[in-house]
Amino acid sequence: MSATVSTTVTELPESRVRVEAEVAPAEVERRLQEAARKLGGTLRIPGFRKGKVPPPVVIRRLGREYVLDEAMRESLGAWYVDAVDVAGIAPVGEPDINFGELPALGAPVTFTIEIGVRPEAKLGTYKGIEVERRQPVADEAAIDAEIERMRDRLATLETVERAADLGDHVVMDYIGKLDGVPFDGGEGRDQLLELGSGRLIPGFEEQLIGASAGDERLVEVTFPEEYGAEQLSGQPATFEVTVSEVKVKKLPEVDDEFASDAAGFDTLAELREDIAKRSEEQEAQNIEHEYERDVLDAVVAASTIEVPHQLIHARAHELVEDTIRNLTRQGISKEMYLQISGKDEEQMAHEAEEEAAQTLRREAVIAAVVTAEKIEASDEDILEALEPTAERGKTTTQKLFDELSKSGRLNRLRADLSERQAVEWLVEQAKPVAPGKKPAAKKPAAAKKAAAGSAEKSATGSADAAEKPAAAEKPAAAAKKPAAKKPAAAAKKPAAKPAE
Repeated sequence: MSATVSTTVTELPESRVRVEAEVAPAEVERRLQEAARKLGGTLRIPGFRKGKVPPPVVIRRLGREYVLDEAMRESLGAWYVDAVDVAGIAPVGEPDINFGELPALGAPVTFTIEIGVRPEAKLGTYKGIEVERRQPVADEAAIDAEIERMRDRLATLETVERAADLGDHVVMDYIGKLDGVPFDGGEGRDQLLELGSGRLIPGFEEQLIGASAGDERLVEVTFPEEYGAEQLSGQPATFEVTVSEVKVKKLPEVDDEFASDAAGFDTLAELREDIAKRSEEQEAQNIEHEYERDVLDAVVAASTIEVPHQLIHARAHELVEDTIRNLTRQGISKEMYLQISGKDEEQMAHEAEEEAAQTLRREAVIAAVVTAEKIEASDEDILEALEPTAERGKTTTQKLFDELSKSGRLNRLRADLSERQAVEWLVEQAKPVAPGKKPAAKKPAAAKKAAAGSAEKSATGSADAAEKPAAAEKPAAAAKKPAAKKPAAAAKKPAAKPAE
């Protein structure tokens, strides 16, 4: 637990809480001095070298209120996370944070947080529940499909002297216009396009079928209403297209030479055997994940859980944000993703509400099972979970454990591991039955996708490298408990600062 922040929690309607937090005077003073040192690095004051102005001089020169306000801005994220940890809540959505008055010397900082929290579940039957579990089957079609994907990767494009057909590629230049005037981003040169790929807006590719090298086409389209670029949404446009080449895809023959080129095998039989083995291993993992999800969803279906719509929508936004973050790590920007999808974040959030609702129900059930079965990860469990992180960081699990304890993050990691263990316990208790053998039971509609991972990164701050190892090493729990996000500058604070 944090020694710097204390909290009082009040439950509100609609699965929300108010957290009244108080930051210890010693912590306030420490942050004040840090802010003064940082500000002192930019001040020029006669008698002091640049960057060497002592904090007391900075505070006298700028005023305590100004420096304290800067300290609070810098500290808000850390204090918020500490308050959430100490309060023991599982937040959902963006917080509404309000600060009290700037404290006098030696007084604590106070602030309140109002935020949605994970709903509570009243468990029904959850021990020994019967759940369908399919068996792996040899699938020659899957092997053939993988062979075709490999052929496609090794395919070459050859220029042909004929009109383009569906599935062919064209090399083209184009200029897009609205009301006869070119628009930003509407011009391209030497663009390679597969006709029928659906890469471009509806109607564009179809109008190039039959075009030959040297042809000029006037393509008339209407941008979709939900198109990512607002200035183009719903607008009729024309594209002056010049086709310079028509290319056809040539696939390699499926033989021993192909097996060698595609994957380094001597024979095609060896390649098929390797694909079959990898396919079986992947299928076994898929079955495990599906069964785990279905067990959890069966327990959800037997439980009573009230999930307010406001909470569902907040979680839906979190799921969209997770998707955007993951794509950004893969090099796809948020703007590019929104343009490709032709939707804005609010539309995506509405579409994700069904999944968000089921995710919240799963989390509620897992938390209820942890409580009902008194499941708590031991120190040994934590040390074991930290082994991969310690190995990557070339340190010891005990050192990471101590850092987590010192930074106040150990309880979060213990809670995450306990929830992972609760899911594993439910799976162990469940009784698998062959598909079609179990009496028909109505399943929740939103069971199509498990949220990725049982918990967010737990070891932040001084143990930044110690992420949630258990979820990475074991099958993902079908529930996602977000770590407390450091809020953006959404907090309402006293306006006691000079012009910046």
